[in-house]
Amino acid sequence: MKVTVNHKNYVLDDACSVEQMLSVVLQKEAKGIAVAINQSIISKPHWSAQLLKEGDQILLIKATQGG
Repeated sequence: MKVTVNHKNYVLDDACSVEQMLSVVLQKEAKGIAVAINQSIISKPHWSAQLLKEGDQILLIKATQGG
């Protein structure tokens, strides 16, 4: 299935959870990340159960420190 993550297209397995997508897209541990699918925030406890659908628009936001 095709999804868009931060304006970049990805092809993922048909039954792909948010957690699985993050491992493919980030290729590292997902620390300090917020996830929105089609403009709806998905809380971290739901990442493993939330399945993606064809054409989903995903936004990943990384927390940063600064002043």
